[in-house]
Amino acid sequence: MSVDLDKFQAKLIAAFDGKAAGWQYFIRDLSRPYEFPRMWAGGYAVKPHDAGAYPVVNASNISLFLNGVPQSITKPTVTLPVSTPTKLTVTDLTPGSGVAAATGSRVILYYVGVRSANGLEFDSNYGGEPFEVTLGTQSVIEGWEQGLIGAKAGMRRQLDIPNELAYGTSDRGSVIKSGDALTFVVDVLAVVPVTTKDDAPDVLIAKAANVGAVTSRDLLQGTGPAWKPGAYGVAQVIAVNAADGQILDSTWTAGGAQTLRLGQLLPGMNDGLAGMKAGGRRQLQIPYAKAFGDAGQAGLGLPAKTDLILVVDLIAVF
Repeated sequence: MSVDLDKFQAKLIAAFDGKAAGWQYFIRDLSRPYEFPRMWAGGYAVKPHDAGAYPVVNASNISLFLNGVPQSITKPTVTLPVSTPTKLTVTDLTPGSGVAAATGSRVILYYVGVRSANGLEFDSNYGGEPFEVTLGTQSVIEGWEQGLIGAKAGMRRQLDIPNELAYGTSDRGSVIKSGDALTFVVDVLAVVPVTTKDDAPDVLIAKAANVGAVTSRDLLQGTGPAWKPGAYGVAQVIAVNAADGQILDSTWTAGGAQTLRLGQLLPGMNDGLAGMKAGGRRQLQIPYAKAFGDAGQAGLGLPAKTDLILVVDLIAVF
């Protein structure tokens, strides 16, 4: 298979840009038109200036970077309300399951929005990246703040929103005019409930010698969908120094659950988390060569040539 190097470089840079502020990336040998996989068997490294973690693109995940995640949810056709909405109307077109969204929940979704009067579309993210909103932060219109309460993963919901709960008397762009009621259809991919540090699992990990390959064991078996390369997962992660068993960092206490894309993580995470099911908890030991390399990660407090242990709670997969 021949690879379009310009497309490869553009996609690869786009995939990692912004993941860590100020990082700049080197892409090795992209000026040479190698054939795949003969010369690329080891993958291409994208390495930040601080010599921290570097993702690798190889035979198993190159299609992810060239083509993106396959779109599995079809963009809906919006059925307009019979009359202009004067109050918020919430209609569940497809049921969901799992935890219901509440104030403080993070809701991850696809959406399409149209003018209720004539169906003229003004925005949509189908075919692109999922959109994430934290309810109660007033980062979206009030019709969404109210209308997404109770939403569940897998649900398709229609929101018919009066202008008072949309943009009121303000024009927005070339489509939305003063006084417009708006209609949205959303597909809910995941609902992430509010957690605190008190919800974190008790982790007591014995120190361990370095290993030559990623090891994993499931502390809790998940019952949800399996995490596959290219898919997104929402996870809580505890990082531990394998040499002494001390916790280095935890999303339970700082940052909250993270939205991650399998195939764009540390190489050892990509290996060890593939196939994990939502609702599960998995412990990994990652050889330093598949974590932060010989240098370790000073910012995290991980010494040179030291393995990394992770305890991962997978909340959702989409």
